[in-house]
Amino acid sequence: MQTLNFPACNFRIRESEQRLEIFDIIRKRFVVLTPEEWVRQHLIHFMHFEKNVPLYMMAVERGIRVNSLLRRFDLLVFATGGKPVMIAECKAPAVALSEETLFQASAYNMALKVEYLLITNGLDHYCAKVSYEKNSLDFLSGIPDYQSLSGGPVK
Repeated sequence: MQTLNFPACNFRIRESEQRLEIFDIIRKRFVVLTPEEWVRQHLIHFMHFEKNVPLYMMAVERGIRVNSLLRRFDLLVFATGGKPVMIAECKAPAVALSEETLFQASAYNMALKVEYLLITNGLDHYCAKVSYEKNSLDFLSGIPDYQSLSGGPVK
């Protein structure tokens, strides 16, 4: 798989029924290793091991209702107390990040009302703080750590 713009990770990968699978440390099971999953697993490891997000404060590929349609987000980070605080949309490395990608994450946010949006294809990462008062996005120079995201100390 392609080298990404994340720190190196020690993944558990296996071959099953002539396809590669990678172990998801949140879902605690092997999942098919697609290019998008490769990015998602790097992001999960980065958020946990580099940004100190507890595993139990992240949800992966769960359904949400957006304008009566059922959608699936890639990664959701919760603050202490269970309030959703960041939604992340992952794309395969070959997929260029665009306004459409940001719009997809923003559309999911209509249902969640998080403070941070993150889009990544593993090579490029864009993180923005949502300003509901100004109805705008303030792009950040990096991805905040858990203490900054949750507004309190890591527990």
